[in-house]
Amino acid sequence: MKWQGKSRRKATGGRLKMARKKRRSELGREPHLPMIGEQRHKKVRIQGGHQQMKVLSTNRVNVTDPATQQTKQVEIRDVLDNPANPHYVRRNILTKGAIIDTEMGKAKITSRPGQDGCINAVLLKDNA
Repeated sequence: MKWQGKSRRKATGGRLKMARKKRRSELGREPHLPMIGEQRHKKVRIQGGHQQMKVLSTNRVNVTDPATQQTKQVEIRDVLDNPANPHYVRRNILTKGAIIDTEMGKAKITSRPGQDGCINAVLLKDNA
C-alpha cells in the first residue's frame, strides 16, 4: 500500500517529530489503468463508506459532438495519442486527455476513467 501522509523529513533533510502515527485514511491505492476490451468495472470502498466505480476495461465511449451538442455511445477502435505517457498508446490504456479513434472519428477523453466509472469524450474539430 502507498502512504500519502506527510514526510518524516524536512526539505533540508532534518527529521520531523511526528505528532501521531499513520492513519488508514492516508493510505493510497495502486492506479487502475483502464484498457480497451470487454467491459469490466470494479467497485471500491472510499472514505466515508462511499462507493466508487473504477473502469478496468471497456470498448464503449460517450462521445459529444460540440457542433450539434449531441452525445452518442460508440465503439473505441484504438488509442492514437496519450500525453500522460507515450507507452500507454502501445498498451491501449485510456486516461484523461488521451486521443482515441472512434466510429465518429477522433475524440479526446474528458473524464477520469479510473475515478468516474465511465468514459466521456469530445469529438475533435478536424473531423467535422
